[in-house]
Amino acid sequence: MEVVPVPHARLGEGPCWDERTGTLLWVDIPAGLVHRLDPADGSHESIDVGQPVGVAVPRASGGLALAVRDGFAVHDGELIDGELTVVAPVTAAEPPGNRMNDGACDRAGRFFAGSMAQDDTPGAGSLYRLDPDRRVERILDGVTISNGIGWSPDERLLYYVDTLMDRVDVFDYDPATGQVADRRLFAVLPSPDGLTVDASGHVWVALWGGGKVVRLRPDGQPDLTVEVPATNVTSCAFGGPDLDILYVTTAWDGRTGGELWRRRTSFTGLPTNPYRDLNP
Repeated sequence: MEVVPVPHARLGEGPCWDERTGTLLWVDIPAGLVHRLDPADGSHESIDVGQPVGVAVPRASGGLALAVRDGFAVHDGELIDGELTVVAPVTAAEPPGNRMNDGACDRAGRFFAGSMAQDDTPGAGSLYRLDPDRRVERILDGVTISNGIGWSPDERLLYYVDTLMDRVDVFDYDPATGQVADRRLFAVLPSPDGLTVDASGHVWVALWGGGKVVRLRPDGQPDLTVEVPATNVTSCAFGGPDLDILYVTTAWDGRTGGELWRRRTSFTGLPTNPYRDLNP
């Protein structure tokens, strides 16, 4: 693994490759920062969105879509004088102190992201889906730490992590409607966090406290482990022009961590899907 020369994060999360700009996005959740790296020249910039941010994804009409403390939001993506607009304040109906966490979009541009309590209260969170018309549907409740979300290459399966359950689950997924069904066990792992799916349908899962990323076959069995020089590994994503560079985010553990790491691989990731907002 190679450390990327960018500022350390207290809690780095949500890496994703923005194909339109050729840059990597990731967040520092408690700092409320969205980071952007251009690997072509090594330049880096940060956007302060003014509140904790669980994930940021490209927005098809320009700028970013985010899951922030108060719910789903959009941002014009400008570093100076950028404007954050909360378009679906989902946490208003949740227990005080909840915030949004990790998320991702399907190919139709639906934005899935979940919530959690700041003190990790069991069952206090939910998983939501923000549709392109900005309508929100609660997909799951009784969630503790809503984390990694990803789809199989044909989008017939949705993989999902609630970290404290120590497992990765899988749902049947209908790409025409965005509905999920038949939740079941995919793999048992200690403290799984963020995940990504590669072009061959293998699922890569970051392990919080485990210092590694584990690659799971489509049958849920592990077939590869990537060691990371940090204890709290939070998420991973493929980036670069050929989507063959594995980027890994980490968090500060009181002694080390918070770096962004990368490693060129012989595997290929799937493109990041943007949020397809119908109300730009």
